[in-house]
Amino acid sequence: MMQDIAILTGDIVNSREDESARWIEVVKPFFRSLGESPEDWEIYRGDEFQVRVGRKSALTVAIQIKALVKQQKNLDVRLAIGLGEESIRHPKIGESNGTAYQRSGKTFETLKEQPYRMRLASGEAAYDQTLNLMLALALDFMDQWSPVSAETMALVLSHPQASQEALAKRLGVRQSAVSQRLKRARYDLVRELQEYYAQTCKIPVS
Repeated sequence: MMQDIAILTGDIVNSREDESARWIEVVKPFFRSLGESPEDWEIYRGDEFQVRVGRKSALTVAIQIKALVKQQKNLDVRLAIGLGEESIRHPKIGESNGTAYQRSGKTFETLKEQPYRMRLASGEAAYDQTLNLMLALALDFMDQWSPVSAETMALVLSHPQASQEALAKRLGVRQSAVSQRLKRARYDLVRELQEYYAQTCKIPVS
């Protein structure tokens, strides 16, 4: 039975500058919260990875991965989101197949030749054009997140219902500091992007 899913394929930008590979220890627990390895996610070739998630959560997961990686100075992530079907489910994600896998893999290859570090492919050209334009505009500030901004964004994305007071307690800072960090990270625009995606990702993909 085919399932409508999302496949995220990515790699770490400037991974050679992080000899201790600290990003893996930050990202792995998040991947574990999404499913089992190697069926639902896998890290391979040192700095590349693939993750299987539900279509509705795909964009939020992608932004969370970016925020987690950017907590490490000078690191970033290049990430392709493929929406579509899963026609073959294998115990190892790298051997599963379907339009979601194909679109994710093809889009990831094109990212290496583009200035953008996150793109989406659903098979619907008009939808992809609109969302990728929105992503490009959002990346203009997300690419500039400092480690502190990224840490705050990763926390608020994991606990979207938490108050700023609760977030401040987790971070060990004042509530006013959390407010300023979220403003600098443009969390308001990230939320608008998430909401737009949530409303439109219900469009059937072929």
